[in-house]
Amino acid sequence: MASLFRNALLLLLLAWQGAALAQPASGDTPRPLRFGILPLGGALESREPWTPLLANLSAALGRPVAALSATSYELLDRAIRRNEVDIAFLSAQMALDAVTQRRMNVVAQVARHSGPSAHRAVLLTRREGPVTTLEGVLAQPERWRLARGDNRSVTGFILPQVQLFLPSRIAMETRFRSEFVGTHQATALAVANGDADVATNNTTDFERFKLQFPVEAARLHVVWTSEPTPQGQILVRRDHSPELQAKVRAVLVGYGHTPGPHQATQRAVLKTLHAELGFVAADNSALESAATLGYQLEKQRANAAQWVNDEARQARLQRIEAAYAEQVAALRERPR
Repeated sequence: MASLFRNALLLLLLAWQGAALAQPASGDTPRPLRFGILPLGGALESREPWTPLLANLSAALGRPVAALSATSYELLDRAIRRNEVDIAFLSAQMALDAVTQRRMNVVAQVARHSGPSAHRAVLLTRREGPVTTLEGVLAQPERWRLARGDNRSVTGFILPQVQLFLPSRIAMETRFRSEFVGTHQATALAVANGDADVATNNTTDFERFKLQFPVEAARLHVVWTSEPTPQGQILVRRDHSPELQAKVRAVLVGYGHTPGPHQATQRAVLKTLHAELGFVAADNSALESAATLGYQLEKQRANAAQWVNDEARQARLQRIEAAYAEQVAALRERPR
């Protein structure tokens, strides 16, 4: 009940904030641009690391930029749908939804490390818990309590499904004894504190977790690691001018890379954001890998499901193919 109350309160807060910011500005003061941030832990934890970068963005654009942080993917998605977000840092799947719904355009993406240090999904268990190996998790999933990310989380749900569970004929939503859905911080804490047995997470957020919760992190270990994930994206609402979108892209690409007295400080900010290499220019086509991942997920689900006959299965597969082709075409459109 307390959780429902908090979520309702947050929804009201987001609605109030969006309505207030949507009012016409008085005098010559431009309306603040609202920067939506993916949830990490609490709203403050999500917002604080971005504050210095948003201050630079505000100065470069000549108008205020206000952070809008939500505690769940659902709340942030609702804010985007209500046009209460002007700029956003989103996971690949959320970015894909925003672009294919013709709401936002990609302007930049996080530059990721390659090789072993690339951003990846992971599976966590307790070192001294009831299940300590990947083989144990896969052998009897119905025995274990799962803590996972939102269905739109690439590392918290989609990649573990596509690369690990569905190939092992395990549907995450139905095969485990119970499931808890939350942020990466919340899923790691659930396992560390004994409230869950196995959790989805990712290398970047687990490193952040080790710094924030060293005692709890020492109880955990990684039992599975995915292939590298699609990068996080920065998007701007589609109805903003091409000039504003270009300015946002230029600020992000130059942040931490432009020589001068602030370069070292900006690099430190990027390190705090776990984006040490900064941002690179990108457009909507950068999301094709995310579309392919979603396509693979739907095909695996269709092939694993029970059907009344093969014609029904083939009809579902044809719809999946058509939806994927439509997504790719939308991503290759000239941004407007």
